[in-house]
Amino acid sequence: MEKLFANLQPAGIWQHFLQLNAIPRASKKEQQVIEFMAAFGKSLGLETVIDHIGNVIIRKPATPGMESRMPVVLQGHLDMVHQKNAGTDFDFVTQGIKMVVEGDWVKAEGTTLGADNGIGVAAIMTILASNDVAHPAIDALFTIDEETGMTGALELQGGMLNGNILLNLDTEEDTELTIGCAGGIDVTAKGSYIDRPTKKNVKSYRLTVSGLTGGHSGMDIHLGRGNANKIMNRLLLEIIEKTGAQIYSIDGGGLRNAIPRESVAEMAVSEDVVEIFEALVKAEADCIIKEYRTTDAALDISLSTTAHQPVAIDSEKALALIRAVYTCPNGIYRMSPDIEHLVQSSNNIARVIVRDGEYTVMCLTRSSVDTEKIDLANAIMCAFELVGANVEFSGSYPGWTPEPNSSIVKLMRELYETMYHSKPNVNACHAGLECGIIGRNYPKMEMISFGPNIRGAHSPDEKVQISSVQKFWDYLLATLKNIPLMQ
Repeated sequence: MEKLFANLQPAGIWQHFLQLNAIPRASKKEQQVIEFMAAFGKSLGLETVIDHIGNVIIRKPATPGMESRMPVVLQGHLDMVHQKNAGTDFDFVTQGIKMVVEGDWVKAEGTTLGADNGIGVAAIMTILASNDVAHPAIDALFTIDEETGMTGALELQGGMLNGNILLNLDTEEDTELTIGCAGGIDVTAKGSYIDRPTKKNVKSYRLTVSGLTGGHSGMDIHLGRGNANKIMNRLLLEIIEKTGAQIYSIDGGGLRNAIPRESVAEMAVSEDVVEIFEALVKAEADCIIKEYRTTDAALDISLSTTAHQPVAIDSEKALALIRAVYTCPNGIYRMSPDIEHLVQSSNNIARVIVRDGEYTVMCLTRSSVDTEKIDLANAIMCAFELVGANVEFSGSYPGWTPEPNSSIVKLMRELYETMYHSKPNVNACHAGLECGIIGRNYPKMEMISFGPNIRGAHSPDEKVQISSVQKFWDYLLATLKNIPLMQ
């Protein structure tokens, strides 16, 4: 693999990205990468700190002539989203990411790539290891668990960082400067049900929804892509109401911050309605595939036979749960009335699992307005409480309020126009970035986020553009060289 990357530029970023992607680094399972990053800092002779939660801070003094510039925090997160295609044989616990180069893009073989946020982390490592990059004093902050709870940022204590400016290297469009983001909250509904004996004279089926595009549940939520949980739920409501099918189990989606790509349900159908059932599934599948032909061209809805099971979900409870999922908002809830094209609030029904007498529905609710975030979460809670579920809120984190006139925004806007002869898109985004959380303990710190072109983040289609990484690197170096003087 190293030979494939030997000629890619900037060489330092790609080599450090290779090293990083050799280490399993799922959210909440970052011990290996924490140890790797701490060893990296110490190998350079730099002050290295691991805080109580696992964030790593590496400090590097200013280069000669830059001592009077404002100190800077360079920030990225160590964890990555682990997603793979259904047919991919890969163990995220023990294996490093297998990468390939396709033209101007780097991607992985059937899994997420980890460019989110591995490229940002690799860029920071390259600066720390450099001898020829001009920069002010740097605190390199590598946070943990950004993807599934923002735990690292939430637990970061005040007084740990020395910077006046924070550069967050975790966005995915190289023409954009992000100066605000949405907050989020995890909504989890859980409940139980009684298994009932499966009817006699039945045929058992497995219904599979697969091939959806998926993507980032914040950055891609406005694209109207199919959600496997919602599509499966739509099919099941029709099936139960028209054929009386009994459901054995439902298993759809995965991580909260990924739009679900696959769902599987198993069920029993009375033999006397098998023809009606199969025709119904085909008709509904044809309609749904047609509806999503633009956003999810590879969508597949298939039916196969499966083994008989002695018990199934109580039919009344199954129908109530399916109606609650049907009621639950998914996708855009409200657009911003103040910022053009910005999604203000949304919800992603990320995970639905029903088996062995228990069910769980997991959502990630986002909004750039905290009161609206809670309002939407309450609406979801009410839908599931009506069917007897216990609903919990957890992992709430605030949004990041834009400061368009800060010195770092002015500097980076002017630099972009000078370097690329066009204006950057200075905006807020619907993803959750750590800036708003960090800013609670560092309210005077100026912040901005930027990065190279990454497509398909949080899905096995994830890829990063090689030429854009070079552009991002050049822009980062110019920014560090021109950081304002301390006042």
